[in-house]
Amino acid sequence: MTELVGGIVTLFRLLGCLEITADEGEDAPARPSAPPKVRQLLVYLLLRANQVVLTDDLIEELWGERPPRSAMATLQTYMCHLRKDLGRTWGDGVRIETQPAGYRLHLAPDAIDVHRFRSLVEQAERVSRAGRHESALALLDQALTLWRGPALADVTRGPLLDAYAVHLEEERLRAQELRFDAAFALGLHRDQIAPLRALVRMHPLNEWLHGRLIEALVHTHRRGEALAAYHSLEEILDREMGVPPSEDVRQLQRQMLKVG
Repeated sequence: MTELVGGIVTLFRLLGCLEITADEGEDAPARPSAPPKVRQLLVYLLLRANQVVLTDDLIEELWGERPPRSAMATLQTYMCHLRKDLGRTWGDGVRIETQPAGYRLHLAPDAIDVHRFRSLVEQAERVSRAGRHESALALLDQALTLWRGPALADVTRGPLLDAYAVHLEEERLRAQELRFDAAFALGLHRDQIAPLRALVRMHPLNEWLHGRLIEALVHTHRRGEALAAYHSLEEILDREMGVPPSEDVRQLQRQMLKVG
């Protein structure tokens, strides 16, 4: 559900390039044209929405460990510009409040796609635990559709936003894993082979994904491909880490050999 602020549709998109919708509908998101550091500041405040963000953290994010002497004054200038831009579009619906040690960005959490994504994943986990796998699958599809590319794709990132971006990608992968669990529980193994192959290429050291790919191939009677997928994992782990596959994956291989 899109949050309405003063009758205006408000949505900040961070799961991909930074986009902002502020019109009568969500069909025309705009990429803000603010200077890179102002965009960086906005994104950091959005990710910490409704929390006090320390001034020291903002300075570290914008300038690293060696900020210029003018850092505090420049930050205040950036914040002034950001306040004016936000106030011009949303009035008091989206506002930055000065705190003794920093700043707080006030807005409805549902207006940020990151919060929507997390809410949908949490709902999916609850219904999945209740055995409602079709509902879980639908919720996870909604959550993953919010992603339009790598998190914070076109935003200049300092150390703190870098850490956020990594964490967001981990959350995305976790949601994809939950989706495979739900699909497998519904017997939809065949449809998962192509997306599993794609993710295995992106995360070659992720044994869980390899194991799920092998399982999907076994369930669809593609034993030769399943064995090839196992040997591929075995070679990757030996080459990159000098370790064999986990016991769970080796058990899958033993089962395949028995069938043969």
